[in-house]
Amino acid sequence: MTETKIWNGDILTNPPFILAEQFVEKAMSLLEKGNRLYLFLKIQFLESKARKILFEKYPPKYIYINSERQHTARNGDFEKYTLGTLCFCWFVWEKGFTGEPTIRWI
Repeated sequence: MTETKIWNGDILTNPPFILAEQFVEKAMSLLEKGNRLYLFLKIQFLESKARKILFEKYPPKYIYINSERQHTARNGDFEKYTLGTLCFCWFVWEKGFTGEPTIRWI
């Protein structure tokens, strides 16, 4: 039997997009009530039927939309990846939050 540990702190990360739902599920199972999960993800994370179910289970408290395209780079290689063609957001979950997300622009 494996023991589930509780994390008494916040979690901030930029997971691989394909694994982001799993990151949300795992982090929310580890966080103590009132602690937060911050994920830097493409705005497209808002789309899909499966994520609608995830958002119903764990509604984000805040979504911060970058008003300018962000320059991102795989493995920190900004010389190779120079385009800022995608819209990114900070998704913020708070363990125990229920309600509608607040959307803000930064």
